[in-house]
Order: sequence, then structure tokens, then C-alpha cells
Amino acid sequence: MTTRPGRGCLIVQLDGVLDLGTVPQVREHLQRALDDGVQFVVLDLAAVRFIDSTALGMIVWLHKQLLERDGGVFVAAARPVVRTVLALTSVDRLIHLSDDVDAAEAAVAAGA
Repeated sequence: MTTRPGRGCLIVQLDGVLDLGTVPQVREHLQRALDDGVQFVVLDLAAVRFIDSTALGMIVWLHKQLLERDGGVFVAAARPVVRTVLALTSVDRLIHLSDDVDAAEAAVAAGA
């Protein structure tokens, strides 16, 4: 996991598998970012091969936290298997999906 500031957001680049074994560390990192006042988060999932229900729960939790701040979650570059999981669970209705990080940053900048 790496992070970097984006245009009006925090970009969190994740890789591998997001599951019960990895999500607690990611969530802890996201909580620190929330504590620092982050309003928009772009989750760059280009290198994520699989997500489970724990990861879905984390995304929903992050969505709720940011919604309270008039912010939002943007998922960028998700592979087809990850997009399918997001769609089957309707999580894709809560978050913003973008084809790549640049598009997500542009959506944040445009006030999406």
C-alpha cells in the first residue's frame, strides 16, 4: 500500500488481495488519514486481484465516514473481477468508479 496526495484527494494505491488478512492494516491507515482531515479518497485498485466481504465492508465504512464530511470514495482502475464483486453487492452504487486515477482525480476536482 502506498499513498500520495492527489488533486484535492488522497490516493491510496493497493495491490494483491484485499481480505480478512490485509484489510485491518489498510483500514488503520485510512483511519489515520481521516483523523488528518481527508475528505476525498481515491482507491487505486489496478493491482488488486481479489476482494472479499471484509474489503467491501471497509469500502462501505469509508464511504460513510467521508459522506459525513461531504466527501466521497472513488475507486479507480478496478479489474473486471473486482468491478463484478462491487456490482453484485451494489457497492458500486455508493462509490464513484473511474477507469483510472486521472479520471478519478478529475471527478474530485469537478466536485462529483
